Amino acid sequence: MDKSLDEIIATRPRGIRRSNPRRQSGKAQVLGNAGTPPATRARAVPASNGAKTVPATATQQPADKIIVSNLPPDVNEMQVKELFHSTVGPLKDVTLHYDAQGRSKGVAAVHFQRRGDGTKAFQQYNNRLIDGS
Repeated sequence: MDKSLDEIIATRPRGIRRSNPRRQSGKAQVLGNAGTPPATRARAVPASNGAKTVPATATQQPADKIIVSNLPPDVNEMQVKELFHSTVGPLKDVTLHYDAQGRSKGVAAVHFQRRGDGTKAFQQYNNRLIDGS
């Protein structure tokens, strides 16, 4: 005998949610597994009209990539490359993000060749004015 949809819904246990076993919950993705120590987080303090950097990873491991934000719209990839290459170390790649109209979003990903240079750049430039303007 076939059950009606109302009967199927009524017999289904309440409060149990279906989950995908391959996918972690949002809380587990942010906080990590209970068996691992919690990751330390960098505290971002708003900068006043200056570029600020955020490490791509929130752990204490040496980073080789940073995200630079709050860049003026007239800054290009070459200027970002020149700054970090001359003050921190050799780079693998610099990617400046653009909107659909081709204008800079004021965000760049800077990938260093040496592990630890990202951490060095973060410590050197986080929440600081770079150009002074």
